[in-house]
Amino acid sequence: MSAPDSPAETMSRAIAHIIDDDVAVRDALQWLLHSRGVESRCWVAAEEFLAAAGQGLFGCCLLDVRMPGMSGIELFDRLRALGCPIPVIFLTGHGDVPMAVKALKDGAFDFIEKPYDDNALVDKVLAAFAHDDARAAKATAASHLRGRLALLTQRESEVMQQILAGKLNKVIADELQIAMRTVEVHRSHIFEKMQVRSAVELSQLLASLGGDPPA
Repeated sequence: MSAPDSPAETMSRAIAHIIDDDVAVRDALQWLLHSRGVESRCWVAAEEFLAAAGQGLFGCCLLDVRMPGMSGIELFDRLRALGCPIPVIFLTGHGDVPMAVKALKDGAFDFIEKPYDDNALVDKVLAAFAHDDARAAKATAASHLRGRLALLTQRESEVMQQILAGKLNKVIADELQIAMRTVEVHRSHIFEKMQVRSAVELSQLLASLGGDPPA
């Protein structure tokens, strides 16, 4: 189904995956999302969606908690085990709320209790799109950063660790037993390859990867 012009166009890769065994529910949700310019795709069973799931999915899942065969909760657990980060919004009946709350604590994006408010549901889908878009952008930036790190020679990596430790050029030269001029050249190459202008900027950039600075 092609979506008309809308704010959702900016997330062209984003699709709302509707996973529900009830055809009437699937059709109603797809019509609702289409009315707000949101692209969607329907799946009749959790097993069907799982077979197609992977790292390349963008958007979100609208997932029924109770389905024949694999339940929505089981599918959510399997997606996380596979490392699939797509946001999941559970659609729940009143009796399923405790399960949905637990899933929320385990990393689900949100849950909506039936009967749901149409506009509130679509707004939540768009919020999930924005969340997934930010996650994908962060992952891309981290990948590019690791690519820059791979350009460093072994010696440049050693000097970079010393720079990140706040050591002066003279101290680095003494500890690595190289000339201070050589340290200055390495520092210049490091800043150029990492596309930074200072040790502070370098430290902030590597902090975005989380954990300790790469060795």
